[in-house]
Amino acid sequence: MKARFFCSPYLVLFKSKQLWLTAGFFLLSFIGFSQKKFAFVSGRVIDEQERPLSHVSITQLGNQSGITSNDTGYFRIKVPAERAFALVFSYTGYRAEQKNFLLNEKEEEYVTIRLEKITSVLQEVIVSDQRDRREAGLIRPNPKTIINLPSVTTGVESLLKVFVGSNNELTSQYSVRGGSYDENLIYVNDFEVFRPYLVRNGQQEGLSFINPELVRNISFYTGGFQAKYGDKMSSVLDIQYKKPKRFGGSAYAGILEQGLHLEGSSKNDKFSYLIGARNRSNRNLLSRQETQGNYVPSSSDLQALLQYQLNPRWQAELFGTISQTKFSLTPAFTQLTSSVFSPYFTANLGLDIYFEGQEKDQYQTNMLGLAFTNQVSRQLKLKWMASRFENDEKENVDITGAYLFGDRDFDQSKPSFGMIINPLGAGVFQNFSRNKLNITNWNFSHKGSYDKGNHAFQWGAGYDKTLINDRLNEWEYQDSAGYSLPLNTSQLQLSRSTKSIADLDINKFSGYLQDNILLGDSLNTYTLTAGVRFNYNSLNKELLISPRIGASWKPNWKRDFIFRLAAGAYHQPPFYRELRRYDGSINTALKAQKSWQGVVGFDYNFTGFGRPMRWTTEAYYKSMTDVVPYDIDNVRIRYFGENSAKAYAAGVEMRLYGELVKDAESWISLGIMNTKEDIKGDTYQQYTLDDQNRPVDSITVEKGWVRRPTDRRITFGMFFQDYLATNKNFKMYLNLLYGSNLPYNIPGSVKYRSALEIPAYIRVDIGFSALLLDSDRSKRRSHSPFLGFDNIWASLEVFNLIDRDNTISYLLIKDFSNTTYAMPQRLTPRLVNFKIVARW
Repeated sequence: MKARFFCSPYLVLFKSKQLWLTAGFFLLSFIGFSQKKFAFVSGRVIDEQERPLSHVSITQLGNQSGITSNDTGYFRIKVPAERAFALVFSYTGYRAEQKNFLLNEKEEEYVTIRLEKITSVLQEVIVSDQRDRREAGLIRPNPKTIINLPSVTTGVESLLKVFVGSNNELTSQYSVRGGSYDENLIYVNDFEVFRPYLVRNGQQEGLSFINPELVRNISFYTGGFQAKYGDKMSSVLDIQYKKPKRFGGSAYAGILEQGLHLEGSSKNDKFSYLIGARNRSNRNLLSRQETQGNYVPSSSDLQALLQYQLNPRWQAELFGTISQTKFSLTPAFTQLTSSVFSPYFTANLGLDIYFEGQEKDQYQTNMLGLAFTNQVSRQLKLKWMASRFENDEKENVDITGAYLFGDRDFDQSKPSFGMIINPLGAGVFQNFSRNKLNITNWNFSHKGSYDKGNHAFQWGAGYDKTLINDRLNEWEYQDSAGYSLPLNTSQLQLSRSTKSIADLDINKFSGYLQDNILLGDSLNTYTLTAGVRFNYNSLNKELLISPRIGASWKPNWKRDFIFRLAAGAYHQPPFYRELRRYDGSINTALKAQKSWQGVVGFDYNFTGFGRPMRWTTEAYYKSMTDVVPYDIDNVRIRYFGENSAKAYAAGVEMRLYGELVKDAESWISLGIMNTKEDIKGDTYQQYTLDDQNRPVDSITVEKGWVRRPTDRRITFGMFFQDYLATNKNFKMYLNLLYGSNLPYNIPGSVKYRSALEIPAYIRVDIGFSALLLDSDRSKRRSHSPFLGFDNIWASLEVFNLIDRDNTISYLLIKDFSNTTYAMPQRLTPRLVNFKIVARW
């Protein structure tokens, strides 16, 4: 449990030095070098009947180019000498054959390759469109890479962090282009889903809502999205689950998480089912946190998607989920250490806290959705949906801590090594919480589409009824050196106390209309999307109109370029967290945060390293008014509850997609951004002191523009795949994230807002996978227990490979002289995870 100390006045002595980055982009390149030593492999390729096979493809594993056998099946290929390599022989209708070699210089080896004929099987055909190239801000990653991505939290969100950055591996929440966690929309099969709201830190989080094993398609918009998507300012994550055509499934088990999914359809293909169950425990991960104690985290969920084809024109769909997360902590002690460097002195500061008490939290999510789809004609499609979503959350905290603060001895030759030898402060604190929150959201909506010529019309209308029942009871007691804070000799006072009861009944009406127009010819293609959406909220009685437009142009150039742009209004009506002020009171008159945004960019397909590559670049600008300022502590967002600021965000994003290694897709992403805000009335007094340090005069200073809590200037992400040169069945996956420093706000202080900085976030996770069982069932015995499996993989993952102590927040501590120090609180250290995945 984190202790919080709010002392006045604030004198921050520990401040991170600003890092000026002279290198803006790390680019991993793999350049094939010319071979100085050669050998040769020659031979014949034949079938099972000893007949020669002509035009058989013969390539070196990992290379794009190669040769083919002649009419007699003969081949001769030049290969590298004195190093291991593999040749792959492939021919349509036959099982590919791989053979490994290690030859001396100028040596020639003659081989006979026999290929086996396989039974023809109709493979699933995936037809890809050009949406991700023509629509601004759209990213469509391959969902099959999720299970291979080495990450503490297995899920779609971990994949997205490669593109948008991260500062906390324990959470599934993310910030997009300077927005907060609450500015992101999430849809699953057109149903909007929500996250728990009372979660304070990543330790308390469990599974994300989306089950990655059920996902068929991912559409992630980082900005500039169309009018058909809802009323948020930052991003849209549109998830489509699978529609099974045959029986199948998967199971995986690891140290942190386990999962099982089943899918199938009836013989007449009218009914299909998709069921997934997961369980997760972060106990092994949290046991190595700085706060030692008994961690008992657990999270589990069950999801099901049932689809039935009523007749050729009507389809019914039922989607349901039950999820529960429990977090229990009995803390024992924590030891925090930091260093102070100044022109006056240097010190190694330590904070030792010994705890009593316990924390118990519970978050439960239930959802049920029903949809009917009517394909009236080839041009007209109608859909009706109804859903109920409920979050039931409870927090119970009663923890007391006694702390000692001062200089820590790091001289290993002394018996006092690791101990505090020069105390600067001591005290006791107690944190108490009894919080309950229940949010129920009913949704009834309709959407449709109609195609006519070059036009594709889309429309929708929806009604939401949200019921919020909130009970907030928190207080904090602080005792420093035997005195209660704040000091009052006549009575005992708490340093902070918040009690609030809220019962809200909110009705929301929304809708949209848009037209997608295709213009031009096969040589010059233009697309234009224009739409408008409205939103009315009964809580503040505000009507919002949001026009949006997007366009793309594919010129008749030799090089494959597509240019695109988008602009429009993205207004966000307030929800639960924005309404609550720091003191716990609810501002029901809070207006929507308003944003006008523009995006311009290009998409370029080219050939690099002999393989297809794709490079995208987008520049964006957001102008925001009626902004509700907030502070972030770990993952907890605390809003001011007032429309008291204006803000902006501007930046550029560049991404490279492609096979840096043949048949192994990788991504590289770089973002540069600046976001600031100007809060109304953020003034403080600056005093002039005499020679006895007494104030004799003062002036009022306006703080002006300051960095927003999400102002991360540089983000870099990379997901890279590779495999052994002689065997594709042994693979490596690398996940690298970098984010420059973030501002950290001192609560209640205008003068020192954004005065602290959280150092750069650097995270490297790596995974190694080995194929234990391939999809070739012809080699298995009839009584084998693995006869029905498609494949089985085993993975070894190393999280935080470089064992970097990333900082997530600060603990503010005051010494005897009323000086405040900032003690960093760290994230997870290095951890090894084992996982096995089976599919059938």
